[in-house]
Amino acid sequence: MSRPTHRGSPGIRISGNSHGLLDSEIKDRTEKDDLEKSHSSDQSYLAPRFPFRFLFNDNNNSPSKYGGSENGFASDPFSTGTPRSRHNFMMLFLKLSLVVIVICALTGSFWWAISISTSSRSQLSHNFRKLQEQLVSDLWDIGEISVGSPRSKELEFCSQDAENYVPCFNLSQNLALGFADGNELDRHCEGGSRQNCLVLPPVNYRIPLRWPTGRDVIWVANVKITAQEVLSSGSMTKRMMMLDEEQISFRSASLMFDGVEDYSHQIAEMIGLRNESNFIQAGVRTILDIGCGYGSFGAHLSSKQLLTMCIANYEASGSQVQLTLERGLPAMIGAFTSKQLPYPSLSFDMLHCARCGIDWDQKDGILLLEVDRVLKPGGYFVWTSPLTNPQRFLRNKENQRRWNFVRDFAEKICWEQLSQQDETVVWKKTSKASCYSSRKPGSGPSICSKVHDVESPYYLPLQACISGTRSHRWIPIEKRSTWPSRANLNKKELAIHGVDQEEFTEDTEDWKSAVRNYWSLLSPLIFSDHPKRPGDEDPSPPYNMVRNVLDMNAHFGGFNSALLEKGKSVWVMNVVPTIATNYLPMILDRGFVGVLHNWCEAFPTYPRNYDLVHAAGLLSLEADQHRCSMLDIFTEIDRILRPEGWVIIRDETHLIEAARALTTKLRWDARVIEIESSSDERLLICQKPFFKKQAS
Repeated sequence: MSRPTHRGSPGIRISGNSHGLLDSEIKDRTEKDDLEKSHSSDQSYLAPRFPFRFLFNDNNNSPSKYGGSENGFASDPFSTGTPRSRHNFMMLFLKLSLVVIVICALTGSFWWAISISTSSRSQLSHNFRKLQEQLVSDLWDIGEISVGSPRSKELEFCSQDAENYVPCFNLSQNLALGFADGNELDRHCEGGSRQNCLVLPPVNYRIPLRWPTGRDVIWVANVKITAQEVLSSGSMTKRMMMLDEEQISFRSASLMFDGVEDYSHQIAEMIGLRNESNFIQAGVRTILDIGCGYGSFGAHLSSKQLLTMCIANYEASGSQVQLTLERGLPAMIGAFTSKQLPYPSLSFDMLHCARCGIDWDQKDGILLLEVDRVLKPGGYFVWTSPLTNPQRFLRNKENQRRWNFVRDFAEKICWEQLSQQDETVVWKKTSKASCYSSRKPGSGPSICSKVHDVESPYYLPLQACISGTRSHRWIPIEKRSTWPSRANLNKKELAIHGVDQEEFTEDTEDWKSAVRNYWSLLSPLIFSDHPKRPGDEDPSPPYNMVRNVLDMNAHFGGFNSALLEKGKSVWVMNVVPTIATNYLPMILDRGFVGVLHNWCEAFPTYPRNYDLVHAAGLLSLEADQHRCSMLDIFTEIDRILRPEGWVIIRDETHLIEAARALTTKLRWDARVIEIESSSDERLLICQKPFFKKQAS
């Protein structure tokens, strides 16, 4: 950080020899006159801000002591009969001379400026921008000095019991506020649950293992789970987990008979495919896994180029979302209770629920309507539950009634039951929107009106109607391009989202260049285990140091696309701010995952989830709205960023300088980088240190 320099002072003292008795006399008399004709204290304070103020006497409210007129000059300035008259005449002459000089100087400066502006306007603009940037930096440094040591302004650490704190999901507070019937598990951000402190990691926290090793082995101390919770997990999950003092291993030495591999193979066969490797050919790329256990289903399918997003309720310990993210797999907190999920309609190719704890027959089937809303035409809903087992549970009349309700309701919303084996049932959503109008009147839920059919709801109440039928995105999954071609939308598909082909191509190329520059810039720092010593060669960057990536302002999803095209072994949570142009439907149509979010609220996830947080243009977007402070956003980034994790922020220069100043509060290591292709933007590169428990 640059230090302040003394560029001047309001009071300038000029040294030099005396210019004789006349000057001394003039000085004495002038000081005496000024003292007698002084204005109020606030007017005197303004004098240094107007350096030519002494040319004019603006005391118009009182007559001159020496017989002056309203303008403050002598009544007969040209009289030379007395020494006082000669003095007044000389003063007037000096003042008029200075006025002439100033007018000449201003005129010359004006023509000089015109000449310069026509020949080197860009250079002047560049120099002005440099001065502006330096001024921001110097003012911040001066501010630091005025309040004391920078250390005194650092945010305090939260108490150790907040190490797994998730704002907006405070169960005890929600119960105290009167929420019940499952609504206490919902997200409630009203009243401000944000903490202005830094969340510490657990006492024995360790940096996660690199991908793909970290997918199968995690550190016990990094997550809040007990041995009892591991043992009480579902049969499939439990068979795949081995717990020791330091690690949880999801690798089994057995052949995993009836495990996740055979289970995935079974689902593929029920759809009519040879095995799960053929999901891509059937149009399946993105899967929403409801109540995902600990992510084993998605972990297995990740090797098949399938992207599985896990959602589950907030849990104080033994969290499915926390463990799944710790394994380097997509996950977020989401509840099927009373609100719609922050995904657009027609988002996923498959929804999966294996003993997910959702009672689909409750609330008159409204939860199944939410499944239908986010499922693409022709997509699949896979449900594995003891309720569907005809041999064990259908003997119970209550269970039989519940199963019959789900089966009949699925038919009423135009789902076709493809197959049922043991406890697993597979339905296929209709590919034809005309199916709904061909139903018998009153035989099922009605189609939502335009008012209620919101394409991208943000935690709106659940709707008891069928959504998405009017959307231009109503395209069956089997008619979409298969992955990875799906990532590059054609001209017709782009037109659906109101995007021009040329604009999309330019965005794609820009992000390819940006990712290349990011990794070229960060490799010597991001991927070294220790700081580079003078004379040492830059370490070769392993491709798998960064796994979980959060893009806070995803736009078209170009950053995600460029990372995959460069062969980076990452997945990206593409976030579209609620105040930005909503391109989230387009991002999901490209085969990526993402969510709507208001960055003045806490993100629905646990602390320490992401290796890299990226934000391009987000600060500009938020600055226009003035909804919350930059510090609020940065403390949330710190909460969800892993120790030794990285932040890349790209934005306008003055915002980057302000953000750089805030990094001292967060104790981040930070540096500002110029962008060759843009003189108006900068990069802010930050790393979060690994702070262990502080001494009390």
